[in-house]
Amino acid sequence: MKTVLLIGAGGGMGSACARMLLRQGYRVIGLDREGTVVPEGAAFVPIDVTDPASVQSACEALQGTALDAIAYMAGVYDTGSLIEIDEARMRRIFEVNVFGAYRAIKAFFPLLRENGRVVLVTSELAPLDPLPFTGLYGVTKGTLEQYAFSLAMELQLIGVMVSVIRPGAVETPLIGRSVERIESFAVNTEHYPECAERFLYVTHKVESRSVPPEAVAKKLIRILSAKRSRFLYTLNTSPLLKLYGILPKQWKLFAIKTYLKRK
Repeated sequence: MKTVLLIGAGGGMGSACARMLLRQGYRVIGLDREGTVVPEGAAFVPIDVTDPASVQSACEALQGTALDAIAYMAGVYDTGSLIEIDEARMRRIFEVNVFGAYRAIKAFFPLLRENGRVVLVTSELAPLDPLPFTGLYGVTKGTLEQYAFSLAMELQLIGVMVSVIRPGAVETPLIGRSVERIESFAVNTEHYPECAERFLYVTHKVESRSVPPEAVAKKLIRILSAKRSRFLYTLNTSPLLKLYGILPKQWKLFAIKTYLKRK
């Protein structure tokens, strides 16, 4: 029986992945914050990926466990203008989305079997130039994907494959929180009230095309089942964001300004 360490197993994508892995006959060790509920059948180990001591404690609890895969599904979303958001919120999103992945993968890597797998979840925003008001989230996911590719370059040399799942909108509590954040930003921003309202409309359009978290779980199963997995697996990419992605930078600046500042 193969063993998968699932970090963020209590979240929308993480719990869907845990359930599907269990149905496929995997042993699942679910890591998440203290008090989180993970799917029945998964072993639970508490962890706070923003706290090095907590990561070390979780690692010590699993000493002697042989892992076939480490999947980092943890992540947080935030939004706001870069001249208004406070530093604590900025640090928090980097701590979970970037440093948390680094800490966890480094800590648990010694438990990984030969020819094991490492899987990380980024975002369709990861390869794009940042958008206004979600810039801090996009920057963390872009950084995470660059970290994952650097990791893949290194670990391939010792027989471990690294893969990234890059999803668009997924039906998880994160979508509700993202809309709430933008709505709050639209009400509280001093500099961008009208622009934020228009950006909220775009967000609703993009996220209305969301897919269930089981779609992410299927990608994870595919990666773990493949003899040789690819680095990148995309899912539910927005056509609007794909178009945005191919524009020259100056055109992007013009397009955003024209749309968000129109009367």
